[in-house]
Amino acid sequence: MSKHQTVRRHTPRSLAALDTPVVALTAYTTPMARLLDPHCDLLLVGDSLGMVVYGMESTLAVSVDMMVAHGQAVVRGSQKACVAVDMPFGSYQESPQQAFRVAADIMARTGAGCVKLEGGQEMAPAIEFLVQRGIPVIGHIGLKPQAVHAHGGFRTVGRGSEAEQVMADALAVEKAGAFAVVIESTMEPLSRAITEALGILTIGIGASPQCDGQILVAEDMLGLFPDFTPRFVRKFANLGQEVDRAVADYAHAVRTRTFPGPAECVGMPKAD
Repeated sequence: MSKHQTVRRHTPRSLAALDTPVVALTAYTTPMARLLDPHCDLLLVGDSLGMVVYGMESTLAVSVDMMVAHGQAVVRGSQKACVAVDMPFGSYQESPQQAFRVAADIMARTGAGCVKLEGGQEMAPAIEFLVQRGIPVIGHIGLKPQAVHAHGGFRTVGRGSEAEQVMADALAVEKAGAFAVVIESTMEPLSRAITEALGILTIGIGASPQCDGQILVAEDMLGLFPDFTPRFVRKFANLGQEVDRAVADYAHAVRTRTFPGPAECVGMPKAD
């Protein structure tokens, strides 16, 4: 009899126990999740989908239902990675009670392993409220895209006296019970100091190589999102160029009537 081998999906606890840096990428669809899952420990269904998938100028118009639909798709397409779902703007800032209702809804409908929300000291009560009620939380400090207007645009944070606030946010998120925190677009020395100060996982994006893990938007590192490339992104492929070439070849084949050929047509003999 053949043995059925069950793949164990990562959990917040198993991520914390890894002896190598956490490998994380964003995922928004089932096909992409299937490609990323064998290599990743954590897949984030980020509200960045508003910009990457829907062409929005920011993440602010992303809805809970959008996050749930894409969360379901990524959970279906993955087996190994822990799946985290972003809580979108306006869905948790009002009160801890609102945050719990939305987080519980997201987790119940998607099957995700945790949620992520932005904010430091001001969101600590909500994080604590969720954690006490059994919802694992990833925090998000430094540059917070949902507060991009308050930040004055997409910029590096943590210079000068601002560093004290970012450190205070990190400590508050940990004290509230989050099992991990994303540090985005933050000065490297500060990101390193936060990682050394915290006992929970730090996941960097434009932060420090000393963070406990790294995350990028998958479309950025694959060269599939040409609109804007942050400085902290390394392109590991230029698939956008490959897509352009393939579509150009397809268009040429259609216009010259070389596609479809005998091999692609039912009822025609295949060429030798």
